[in-house]
Amino acid sequence: MSSSHADALVFYGATGDLAYKKIFPALQAMVKRGHLNLPVIGVAKAGWNLDQLRARAKDSLEKHGGLDPGAAEKLLGLLRYVDGDYQDPATFTALRRELRDAKHSAHYLAIPPALFETVVRHLAESNCGRGARVIVEKPFGHDRESAQELNKVLLGVFNEGDIFRIDHYLGKRAVNNVLAFRFANTFVEAFWNRTYIKSVEITMAENFGVQGRGAFYDQTGTLRDVVQNHLFQVLSNLAMEPPVRSDSESTRDEKVKVLRAIPSLKEKNLVRGQFRGYRDENGVAPNSETETFAAVKLEIQSWRWKGVPFYLRAGKCLPMNCTEIVGKFHKPPTLIPNSRLLENHLRLRLSPEITIALGMMNLAPNGDGLALQAGEMLASHCPRADEMDAYERVLGAAMAGDNSLFAREDYVEEAWRIVEPVLKQNTPVHSYAPGSWGPEEAAHVGPKGGWTTPGESNGLAGTSEA
Repeated sequence: MSSSHADALVFYGATGDLAYKKIFPALQAMVKRGHLNLPVIGVAKAGWNLDQLRARAKDSLEKHGGLDPGAAEKLLGLLRYVDGDYQDPATFTALRRELRDAKHSAHYLAIPPALFETVVRHLAESNCGRGARVIVEKPFGHDRESAQELNKVLLGVFNEGDIFRIDHYLGKRAVNNVLAFRFANTFVEAFWNRTYIKSVEITMAENFGVQGRGAFYDQTGTLRDVVQNHLFQVLSNLAMEPPVRSDSESTRDEKVKVLRAIPSLKEKNLVRGQFRGYRDENGVAPNSETETFAAVKLEIQSWRWKGVPFYLRAGKCLPMNCTEIVGKFHKPPTLIPNSRLLENHLRLRLSPEITIALGMMNLAPNGDGLALQAGEMLASHCPRADEMDAYERVLGAAMAGDNSLFAREDYVEEAWRIVEPVLKQNTPVHSYAPGSWGPEEAAHVGPKGGWTTPGESNGLAGTSEA
């Protein structure tokens, strides 16, 4: 791993949508916190000059970042610009001049993956890549073979420790709070294993559609866009063993072990869905079989988790925006006669707020005898306006040379191994109504008794009497 802090940031695709909506606001936030004081060189083929890029950046901050006059002025002063074709060596000759005396530049490829190889090759040939690191925006291939090819291209120029594969989801504070909750609290280790946990559910729901990204999404789908990366990252945080050291490689070692312990996904453990109206979106094929919803059942063949089913689902046009984890406990051998106990549960909500809740049975306040009800002991935190955005966090880590928040080569390939068999099969796509929880068929791969609905997992409506 490179230990030096980057002394210049080059980002390709500087005039694109990602830069406009996410990168410029993140850079302003870094400047405001005092985390960014180095040349920021935009590269694109737009026929622009530096003044036009600065105008674009300022408009981005006004629309998406909340313009801070002082930080914005400093960021605009740090900006440089190279306009040119990525295929043209002259573009990288001009970049070399703009880098001046920078020795540890960071190159952020916020461009389509088809251009990665071209840019990386020119970085090597122009010596712009010497002593540098590369930051790659997902997706990391579209299957295992393409991921291996991409890794081969990157490793032909950069060491693994100098490759930062961005999945902005890993920059979210709540996702990393899962590790803090597990490994900073003694009591969690006592029950977070197959002896006490009956099943684990992970739900990532979005209440919107493809938002004008139909052409991209129709080539990707929920399995590739969400399950294979976002949900697997959450799963690995939930299921990993404590790392032997606090360095990034030890943590990433344990995450890879989780994926290695998961057998490849079988067709019978997958349900795909598509919301009605998806085929009318711009860029979507009229006969598209791309899924906008996926539900899967996985097993982790490790000592800690063998025999515990993990249920994952994600989808668009669902009833709410929410990412939530529910771990259900085995029921106790109760001595209370005729009681209908609900399972105790641990509920971790990752968005929109951060919640840690422990569900348990207790006496109903107005019941007779041993009348029981379910309730939760709850801790919750709503993100503050000044908290780091995910892109600010991951870009800052990459600039500092900290690999903790980034997927390693072997992790990426293992994630594709798990889902690849079903990607090659013509599994059916079931229609579902926008605003529903996906197709009814999702129950076939869900927990016995049905999926837990986020917001209803506290079981407060459940009361039983002895």
